[in-house]
Amino acid sequence: MVRLLGRSGTRSPLRPGAAPSTRQRREAGPPRWQPVAGLRSVLGGRSVAGQVFLLVVVIVLLLVVAAVVALVLQVRHDTTQEARNRSLAVAETFANAPGTVAALQSPDPTAVLQPRAEAAREASKVDFIVVMNTDGIRYTHPKPDRIGKKFVGTIAPALAGKSFTEEIDGTIGPLVQAVVPVKDPDGRVVGLVSAGITTKNVGGTADRQLPLVLAAAAVALALATAGAALVSRRLLRQTHGLGPHEMTRMYEHHDAVLHAVREGVLIVDDGGTLLLANDEAHRLLGLPADAEGGHVLSLGLDPGIADLLASGRVATDEVHLVGDRLLAVNQRTTDRAGVPPGSVATLRDSTELRALSGRAETARERLNMLYDAGVGIGTSLDVTRTAEELTELAVPRFADFVTVDLFDAVLGGGQPTAAAALSRTAVSGIRKDAPLYPVGERIRFVESSPQGRSLATGGPVLEPRLSEAPGWRAQDLERSAQIVTYGIHSLITVPLRAGALVLGVVSFWRYEKQEPFDTDELALAEELVARAAVSIDNARRYTREHSMAVTLQRSLLPRNLPEQGALEIAYRYLPAQAGVGGDWFDVLPLSGARVALVVGDVVGHGLHAAATMGRLRTAVHNFSALDLPPDELIALLDELVGRIDQDETEDDSAPVTGATCLYAVYDPVSRRCTVARAGHPPPALIHPDGTVEFPDVPAGPPLGLGGLPFETAELELAEGSRLVLYTDGLVEDRERDIDVGLEMLREALGRADESPEDTCRVVLDSQLTARSSDDIALIVARTRALAADQVAEWPVPADPAAVGEVRAAVSRQLAEWGLDELTFSTELILSELVTNALRYGGGPMRVRVLRDRNLICEVFDSSSTSPHLRYATMTDEGGRGLFLVAQLAERWGTRYLPAGKVIWAEQPLPIRTTGDSP
Repeated sequence: MVRLLGRSGTRSPLRPGAAPSTRQRREAGPPRWQPVAGLRSVLGGRSVAGQVFLLVVVIVLLLVVAAVVALVLQVRHDTTQEARNRSLAVAETFANAPGTVAALQSPDPTAVLQPRAEAAREASKVDFIVVMNTDGIRYTHPKPDRIGKKFVGTIAPALAGKSFTEEIDGTIGPLVQAVVPVKDPDGRVVGLVSAGITTKNVGGTADRQLPLVLAAAAVALALATAGAALVSRRLLRQTHGLGPHEMTRMYEHHDAVLHAVREGVLIVDDGGTLLLANDEAHRLLGLPADAEGGHVLSLGLDPGIADLLASGRVATDEVHLVGDRLLAVNQRTTDRAGVPPGSVATLRDSTELRALSGRAETARERLNMLYDAGVGIGTSLDVTRTAEELTELAVPRFADFVTVDLFDAVLGGGQPTAAAALSRTAVSGIRKDAPLYPVGERIRFVESSPQGRSLATGGPVLEPRLSEAPGWRAQDLERSAQIVTYGIHSLITVPLRAGALVLGVVSFWRYEKQEPFDTDELALAEELVARAAVSIDNARRYTREHSMAVTLQRSLLPRNLPEQGALEIAYRYLPAQAGVGGDWFDVLPLSGARVALVVGDVVGHGLHAAATMGRLRTAVHNFSALDLPPDELIALLDELVGRIDQDETEDDSAPVTGATCLYAVYDPVSRRCTVARAGHPPPALIHPDGTVEFPDVPAGPPLGLGGLPFETAELELAEGSRLVLYTDGLVEDRERDIDVGLEMLREALGRADESPEDTCRVVLDSQLTARSSDDIALIVARTRALAADQVAEWPVPADPAAVGEVRAAVSRQLAEWGLDELTFSTELILSELVTNALRYGGGPMRVRVLRDRNLICEVFDSSSTSPHLRYATMTDEGGRGLFLVAQLAERWGTRYLPAGKVIWAEQPLPIRTTGDSP
């Protein structure tokens, strides 16, 4: 019975470090005896088997120790007694030997007695025979040097005529000695004889036998230990390694569980005899009180149950109808190693569970739906898509049709007003022909409709029977009738609320299921819509922020490229899928028919990146007006970004991290392009023959780091070359290295035609933009060159008379170009500029005139002094030259060279009518 209970699977609580429970041992299978593991379990001492083993070993060990101690004591006693007897016998024999008395009375007793005593000592195997007088002075001794000395020992009893023995520590070690009186015929004591023997000489035999005795004791102990181990091994298997307290506790726990558990437990042996039945089994099967010990077929059980218990076969959740109860029976066999064959059956009353299973399944489905709503609604930041995700989730799991109506302002990212109309944003249903408002329909719900009441009160509304709801019909009599006729019979409306803001209303319609919506389903609908409302509000806020960022970015990017004749330009800008970024570009006409190309990137997305991009673009515009070299302009831009970072750090704003820029200036006269970059990818160059290369432009640090100078690279471009500037979004991706992107860009550029527009199209149609996770800005510029007949240049001697010669030469050149209308103004401009250079500048000086989209006059000198425009008073003799230049020219200015400066002025070319000569 204990073994069967021990295999019932109930686990009793054990103290820390206790032996494994019965359940753990059962799951591990029957124990297999291994010498080392078994000995370790037995020596543990915590199990019953271990305690029995230790007790037996201790008892045997105590018996062996007691036997050895008794043997040692007995040997000691026998040794001492033998020493007493032998020493006394030798002493008496020698004392009573003939001639002993006479020798003592002789003049030299030692001469007579010493040989006799030594002969007697050797014959009797004693250690000494000492003959002494009545004063204790030795006449004989084994060591002659001690003759004549005082005897060590007690002699008083012998002097009184008595023989006696004593144990002393003599000079030769522990010994037993006897002292016997020597009497004359008259009975007087005339001398003494002492014989002694050491205990080691007497006990030598016993000492030699002691190792044998100990070995025999060890063998007996080993045999007893082995026997105890065998007994403990058997007991260990029977008790499964449990201790007495654990067995008692397990039995008590098992007994408590068997009588308290709400499942019936039956244990039947292989013959069909009922060994155990708990209280629940008695209740469920109606067993008599004395059922244990009877055969299961004779207890009056249900035939199906009785046959199952008697057969002993395995059963899992086998259902049997017993009276008005529906019992689920599980049965397993117990015929494992070391366990008597039989079976254990459990009975569970599933009558009540069957009624609860439907409600539990419904609750589980609703929890799953709420979980799916948490992970499935709001996967995108699009308002319409989020509304569609809500309808797709609820159909058909909760409702047959679901509609979502949102205020128009919500779709645009704004805040709705109560008086505004709603738009049908999403519809989903089990059928497509339902007579509900379609997507896109603008609706104004009347106050008596369920939707109108939800919007007005901010709470859900349940209409269990639409056919009996007159207020609902007032919304649209014809459509309401069609809905009822169609078969939709129940409705729940829930407002989409985000805090105090009502975004719209969600309607759940029931069609197939005949039961109307109930209050439990109303609560579920409210929870479902509440979760969706958070996602829709997030999408609305994102839409608003995105719209603001897009508007800002579009206002900051160039809308139209300025007119210039040096480059044929095409460009593309693609925003990132994740939102507005900070990529930007620009084309800036400069003096001398030159053109500056700039492209930059601010890492990140959103309003901050767009605003930073606008600030950098504006700064480049301002710096380019100074006509600075690319490296100096980028250095100023780097300093500006550093100041922006410092200001935003003080305001706890995000610094400009990862801003890059590339600035290139192309001169169509010399066909040279000067390029500098700050942390930006290098430009690509397509030669007229179609070959593609990435020029080696020194890579400076990103903007804002400071501390390092920027370098420039000067490229000589053949006419018809294409210069390609881009941002890193074109060549770099999270899943590929930038080197791979550059190689892909090279291949795409090699396939493009000569036109910049086709080059942009080929690049963006390639796989470079398959995954646009970042903004992309792309500029393709094909170079042009000013022909030799469009450029005129003359040296200017350092002589005031040279001014007239310059005017004459310019007049002739303008006549050749057909620009006689500009002769007067041009002569006046050059006269003032050359005179100013002669007066304030230094040689060498020269004049250059360019005929491009404008007429450009340039005066070169070696001075770095910049002229300033001022207003001359009536009494001033000078100071009016630059004022006249500014009035006659469309633009004028100064740019500095490595050795000097250039003062330039531009005039628009006259507008010619059809038929005019160039």
